[in-house]
Amino acid sequence: MRPGKPGDENAGKCWAAGRIVGTRMETIHIVGGGTRNFQLCQATADACGRRVVAGPIEATAIGNVMMQAIAAGAVGSIAEAREIVRLVLRWLSMSRRSTRGQWDGAYEKWLEVTGRK
Repeated sequence: MRPGKPGDENAGKCWAAGRIVGTRMETIHIVGGGTRNFQLCQATADACGRRVVAGPIEATAIGNVMMQAIAAGAVGSIAEAREIVRLVLRWLSMSRRSTRGQWDGAYEKWLEVTGRK
């Protein structure tokens, strides 16, 4: 199955996002409260066929603190702030399991039920 072809909505959205930025997205980052939902993160990895990195939970607050640190001169750049966050915080990483056929089947059923097929 090629990404973006009916196979599931998430894979199509992942493919479309990659076209917008001009590159194939190899990793999907999930931040905020959704990172607490392991099933959501794993399902995203399975459906999109991509590695998913989950965290941090408090992404907005951390981003705010890092921007203040940059403004105060304590951190030199956004790139440096990102590196600090990457090194200091815990991240959860999930890879696609071999459930592609199940996702394709569920999507085909959804197309039938919604009359889109």
